[in-house]
Amino acid sequence: MSTADSGPWWRGAVIYQVYPRSFADGGGDGVGDIAGIRSRLRYLSELGIDAIWFSPWYPSPMADAGYDVADYRDIDPVFGTLAEAEALISEAHALGIRSIVDIVPNHCSDAHPWFQAALAGGPDAPERELFWFRPGRGPNGDERPTDWVGEFGGPTWTRTVNPDGTPGDWYLHLFAPEQPDFNWDHPRVRAEFEDVLRFWFDRGVDGIRIDSAGLLVKDGTLPETRPDRPHPFRDQDGVHEIYRGWRRVADSYPGDRALIGEVWLPDRQRFANYLRPDELHAAFNFDFLGCAWDASALRESIDGTLHAHAPVGAPATWVLSNHDVTRHVTRYGRADTRFSFAAKREGIPTDLELGTRRARAAALLSLALPGAAYVYQGEELGLWEVEDIPYELRQDPMWERSGRVDPGRDGCRVPLPWAGDAPPFGFSPDGAAAGPWLPQPADWKDRTVRAQTGDPHSMLELYRAALAIRRSEAALGDGALTWLPAPDRVLAFAREPGFTCLANLSAAAVPLPGHERLLLASGPLDDDRLPPDTAVWLRTG
Repeated sequence: MSTADSGPWWRGAVIYQVYPRSFADGGGDGVGDIAGIRSRLRYLSELGIDAIWFSPWYPSPMADAGYDVADYRDIDPVFGTLAEAEALISEAHALGIRSIVDIVPNHCSDAHPWFQAALAGGPDAPERELFWFRPGRGPNGDERPTDWVGEFGGPTWTRTVNPDGTPGDWYLHLFAPEQPDFNWDHPRVRAEFEDVLRFWFDRGVDGIRIDSAGLLVKDGTLPETRPDRPHPFRDQDGVHEIYRGWRRVADSYPGDRALIGEVWLPDRQRFANYLRPDELHAAFNFDFLGCAWDASALRESIDGTLHAHAPVGAPATWVLSNHDVTRHVTRYGRADTRFSFAAKREGIPTDLELGTRRARAAALLSLALPGAAYVYQGEELGLWEVEDIPYELRQDPMWERSGRVDPGRDGCRVPLPWAGDAPPFGFSPDGAAAGPWLPQPADWKDRTVRAQTGDPHSMLELYRAALAIRRSEAALGDGALTWLPAPDRVLAFAREPGFTCLANLSAAAVPLPGHERLLLASGPLDDDRLPPDTAVWLRTG
């Protein structure tokens, strides 16, 4: 955040996403953990981030890498203990780094005590009201209650077996069968999650990232999906009252506690509804994340984002990659540089040299835009998507549930390389009993933190320099921008006072505008000309 920014931290912060399984392994079992994160806090401090978002670390059978939560108030033993998590939050605060934890409110694990009681108690168990249990259709109840398609693809209902062994009711799961959906119409569910928020705020957490924030409320009449009427479980109006309650909880704590939603919506006005002054503080900008490396498309995305956020006074967020999407070094090296789950397939050719050059430019572009920026772990190292993970080692349920059409998300979750010339690249301690939980490419030897540190041409040093400038420049972080005249397929904008960002997405070098000083460039310049797929920060007054 700019040192001149006196507003709430979340309006202009640089937030670093830690995927705990893949960040650093302190225990030597090949799985990242809290001990590993604590050992690398100094690295994150020196990188220049303002906050860490921790992907789920709760007790879980790991049917979906921890997004199937069995207990929202504890830490899974594979990651450590609650005491270690509290120490991590405290140690991060001592370094000036805030903490954001991931809450998964749409569903839990089928190992959650509530769901286990719902199964054990049979059709009359009161806990069934906390979920979506329904009889099947057809004369024997053998048909699913609806034909809804799940977020991972495939059916959304699984039939139970009654305690006496007879076929029972069906339960709803928008994701995997091991992730039953909560019934948010029930007051006990609402009270439970407000208490979960208090539990983590009491431990010093500064923010809550809300997984699948737009899916909580369902149309209780269970209509089939049709294009001519509201979707039965996406962006139902009733979700907003839930977040008004969450906002009251957050506002009851001292300091600036933030609620940040994962909201996948193409309608920008509907998206902005989640950011009204009494609801969430911020939400992820998936429109920008999925945008093609194309000047007109990016400008439209930037303008549309800022326009949608302005009426509700919320800051925009800028995201290039996360734990669910193909890393942008890989995407930007393809003929089609957009991202969508529907188009994600194996075997798409990628030019990694081109993708890396564009990723460097995209870093400067995104970090110069008004609002908060998110950096997914390894993004600062220029890591690419690992696309050759052997089938038998893949763990993401999206791979199997798509009929092995979607390659899944394992490729962006491969453990980070820290040092050395061969796997595990310092991810685990020397002499570790097990290798990394997903295999690392041998070619990452040139992408380790140690290999890049001190190399002025490396991606890591580019990020370090950019984040240092962002902290020192009054123009950066929260605020506004003004577009400047520029050649075709070139993005140019000013941030006041005296800052200009230029990104050349054309096929030819373009002259730099008048300026006092070059602050940073994503790649070598051609005298006073900006080459293709290169961005620059300029002091202009």
